[in-house]
Amino acid sequence: MADAYIDALRMLGRRELSEAQVRQRLERRQHAAEDIEAAVERLRAERAIDDRRVADAIARTQTSVKRRGKLRVRRQIEQAGIAPALARRVTDEVFESLDPEALIAAALGRRLRGRDRIADAAEFNRLYRYLIGQGFEADRVLAILRNHQAHKDHEE
Repeated sequence: MADAYIDALRMLGRRELSEAQVRQRLERRQHAAEDIEAAVERLRAERAIDDRRVADAIARTQTSVKRRGKLRVRRQIEQAGIAPALARRVTDEVFESLDPEALIAAALGRRLRGRDRIADAAEFNRLYRYLIGQGFEADRVLAILRNHQAHKDHEE
């Protein structure tokens, strides 16, 4: 058990990991199942493993640094091995304090590179696919893209 515990502590020293990620990595290192279970129980008791904390960290990084939408953030949390119910709860809490339109506008602004309008239908479609892939809701994406497209119509 000591070896699995020490290995897990080293992993957690590098970065925040979910319980599922710790278990998976210890299994890859071929620790015995009972040693993994004992190590995880001890780490949980010491609060070295906390899926809630990991989910919150992922959500905040995905929104503040990568400017991702709610659906993509939730997917990232679930991919870390965190239960869907917890992922949904944390994502909802983080997005309560955010303006989704501002996030979409920021992501769109990076793609438009200083331009205020969308050049043509092909670019509109490309931007739509990109923003949907970033996890933004389709109706909000369309509204913002149409707004940027409307600028072109008014200026010509």
